[in-house]
Amino acid sequence: MNKNRKKNYITGKILHLDGDRRYSEKSFRYYQKMGLTAIVKNIPEYKQPKLVYNLLSYYKPDILIVTGHDGMIRKGKGFNDLYNYKNSKYFIETVKEARRYERDSGKELVIFAGACQSFYEALMMAGANFASSPARIMIDFFDPLMIAKKVATTDYMEYITMSDLEGELRDGKKRNWRHRSYWKTTCNIYVTKM
Repeated sequence: MNKNRKKNYITGKILHLDGDRRYSEKSFRYYQKMGLTAIVKNIPEYKQPKLVYNLLSYYKPDILIVTGHDGMIRKGKGFNDLYNYKNSKYFIETVKEARRYERDSGKELVIFAGACQSFYEALMMAGANFASSPARIMIDFFDPLMIAKKVATTDYMEYITMSDLEGELRDGKKRNWRHRSYWKTTCNIYVTKM
C-alpha cells in the first residue's frame, strides 16, 4: 500500500444561500479551500423563500445554510415580535419551504438558518437544526461555515454536540448558535475514508 496516498473523503453536499455578495464569494472560497462539495448562491433574503424549493430539488444537498443580514429594529425590545427583525421572517419562510421539500422528496436535510441578531426561537420552531442568534448578538461570518464543515465531514452515525464545535466558534456555544439535540441521528450524511 502506498503510504503517500492521500485519503479521499465523500462529504455531505452543502447548498448555501447568502444575501450578501461579498460573503457569498468568501464562503465559496472557504468551501473550496476545505475541499467541501458546496454550491453557494447570492440571493437577497426576501427572495430566498421563493427560490429554495427549486434549488433544493435541483442540487439535492444534505446541508442547507440560509444566511445574510438581519438585526433587531428596536434593540433590547420586542424579542418575540417577528416584525422587530429586518429579515428573520424570510429566513423562517425559507426553513419552512426547505422542510416542505424534505417531506415531498423524502431527503433529509440539516438546516442552518439566521444571521446577526436573528429571531432564534422562531427559526428553531420553523425547523432549523441550528440557528442564530439566541443572545441577539453579532455573529462571526465563519460560524455557520465551521458548523457546516463539521457536519459535512462527520460520519452520519456519529453524534455532534455543541461542545465539539465550541472551540471553532468565535464566541463559543452560549452566544451564537444553538441546535436541536437530536439532529445528527436523523441526518443521512455519509463520510467515508477511501
